[in-house]
Amino acid sequence: MTSPYRPAVNPPRPVLNAGRLWAGGAATAVVAGLIAIAGVLFGRGIFDVEVLAPKGEGVWGDASTGWYALGAGAAALLATGLVQLLILTTPRPMRFFGWVIALATAVAMLAPFVTDGDRGSRFYTAGLNLVLGVAIGTLVAGVAKSALRPAIPAPAPYR
Repeated sequence: MTSPYRPAVNPPRPVLNAGRLWAGGAATAVVAGLIAIAGVLFGRGIFDVEVLAPKGEGVWGDASTGWYALGAGAAALLATGLVQLLILTTPRPMRFFGWVIALATAVAMLAPFVTDGDRGSRFYTAGLNLVLGVAIGTLVAGVAKSALRPAIPAPAPYR
C-alpha cells in the first residue's frame, strides 16, 4: 500500500542540456580571464600594487598575468564540469556546488598569504581571487539552472 503523502515512485529528474551548459561555461571562462587581466592591470596601474610579479617586469609582468588569466578560465571550465557531474549524480546538486565553490574561493583567498609578497600585494590578490570566485560561482550556477529543463512525467499506468 502506498502512502497518500508520498508518491509511489521518485519524481523524474530534470533533463540537462549539456550543450547549453558548456557554452555558458566557455563564456564564463572568457569572463573570468578578462576579470583576471583587468584586476592585474587595475592593481598595478591604480594602486601601484605588485600583483603576481614585481613592477619592474612591465605592465603585463612576466608570463604570470597570462597564466593567471588562463588559470581563471580553467577554473571556470572545471566548475562547469563539476556542476554537470553533480547534476547527474547527486541530490541537491546546486547546494553541493555552492559549498565547493565557497570553499575553493576561501582557499584561493588564503593562498597569497603563504607567499613572501608584501602585505598590500597579498591582500589585493586575495580580493581579486574573491571576485573571481564569486563571478565563476554565480555565472556557472546561473548557466546550470538555465540548462535544466523539467522532465516530462511518464503517463500514469492505465487501470
